[in-house]
Amino acid sequence: MRTLCSATLLGEFLIVGLAGLVASRLTDVSPVTLWVVCGAVMALCVLLCGVVGRPGGVALGWALQVGLILSGFLVPIMFFLGACFAGLWWASVHFGRRIDELKAAHAAAS
Repeated sequence: MRTLCSATLLGEFLIVGLAGLVASRLTDVSPVTLWVVCGAVMALCVLLCGVVGRPGGVALGWALQVGLILSGFLVPIMFFLGACFAGLWWASVHFGRRIDELKAAHAAAS
């Protein structure tokens, strides 16, 4: 699960950075505020890669997905991209857990 979720989070890292560039041109938010928020979210994406396998890591990932969707109020395309990444997050968690179960069953059978 950790590998799939980390890949999704790193993709989100890139999307947040690019969305920050778009938002700097399309919104009236001050550049300092915009980049502090984008930087914090980008740092959270990277930090979540390390804690996604621990208790609460997946829940924090879901909170990040909600935040990305809500960022659509500043950059409208983020409604769509946030929903896409929420779907990817669900798939990463769902199939990642399934892969972990299959690996454990294979290791127990060996």
